[in-house]
Amino acid sequence: MELFWSVARIGVTVYVGCILLVMFRQGRYVYYPDTRIDRDPSQLGMAYEDVELRTEDGETLGAWFVPSPATGTNATILLCHGNAGDIGDRVDSVRTFHDMHFNVLIFDYRGYGTSSGKPTEKGTYADVRAAWTYLVDKRGIPPRETIVFGRSLGGAVAAWLAAHEEPGMLVMESSFTSATDMAKRMFPILPVRWFTRFRYDSLARLKDVSCPVLVAHSRQDQMIPFEMSRRLFDAAGEPKLFVEFNGGHNAGGLDVSPEYQEQFKAFCERR
Repeated sequence: MELFWSVARIGVTVYVGCILLVMFRQGRYVYYPDTRIDRDPSQLGMAYEDVELRTEDGETLGAWFVPSPATGTNATILLCHGNAGDIGDRVDSVRTFHDMHFNVLIFDYRGYGTSSGKPTEKGTYADVRAAWTYLVDKRGIPPRETIVFGRSLGGAVAAWLAAHEEPGMLVMESSFTSATDMAKRMFPILPVRWFTRFRYDSLARLKDVSCPVLVAHSRQDQMIPFEMSRRLFDAAGEPKLFVEFNGGHNAGGLDVSPEYQEQFKAFCERR
């Protein structure tokens, strides 16, 4: 019996230690910023403008505005990237939209690339708000002509913006229902709901989104379960479209799927 209680005490100590470790390190499981931008649109033959965005709480964000190569275009992509790297890692995505004749504004969250500050959930919302304000107020782009496109973590950031503003369309690619659901998936034996400080609750946000919604995901995604996007799609209001594509989390999506690109363009035209 004494051995049993000794083993039990060790087990409890280890379990509590795991909880404390995850509790105090949780930000490191959410954000993986890079501060070295190795590529820019000019390397793929695209003209662009370096843009400096100011947030309401005083941070400065690095961004690029890449105009469409076609004259008379009136649709602009506000691109919210995922939780790792920086905008330099998304030049190929910018090129995809550029080739489809969209304007593109891509920005780095605070703490990423050349942006000041440290990333937080509230901070990422302030960051996308600054990008939105730049497009609507400074460039004079009508909200209905702005498509908010978010990938992975960016899908949650994009959903927050679409719930608070009225863009022409919301796209959530390879995204999740909530950060809490992802934490439960990563640490299934820990009571993460009790201590996580990240919510990113896209499932709840979608009830306040009134614009058309496109949700896209791959069954081969090894990081974010396919069924999470199905739940997001079910929660979205009409008009909406679900697109299934092939490839892993970092190897699939709009950049490499011509079929997805065709469905995306067709849905944009119907919105």
